[in-house]
Amino acid sequence: MVIYNVTSNMAQSLEKEWLEWTREHIAQVLGTGLFMDARLTRVMVEEQDGSSTFSIQYKASSREALELYYEKHAPALRQEAVKKFGDRVLSFRTELDMIDEYRVTGNMN
Repeated sequence: MVIYNVTSNMAQSLEKEWLEWTREHIAQVLGTGLFMDARLTRVMVEEQDGSSTFSIQYKASSREALELYYEKHAPALRQEAVKKFGDRVLSFRTELDMIDEYRVTGNMN
């Protein structure tokens, strides 16, 4: 499995608009059929400039699925973000190779 991570930073005043748009964007990315699920998270760090940082993690079943996403879908979807937010949102992308995954089941108390 491969995790495609997109980290985005913006002025706090843009947060609400970006979150609304991002929820639709995530649905579009998942709609490609190339990812199994996605997680939207807030990066828990206090930026000195008061900005907000978020991370979206998309889980792909294989490197090939991610490459297909890059080839067929990423350019248009990224362009939508640029058109909407321009340089008001700074994003960078990383790829993570899933080695192991662990879950806790049952009562944790």
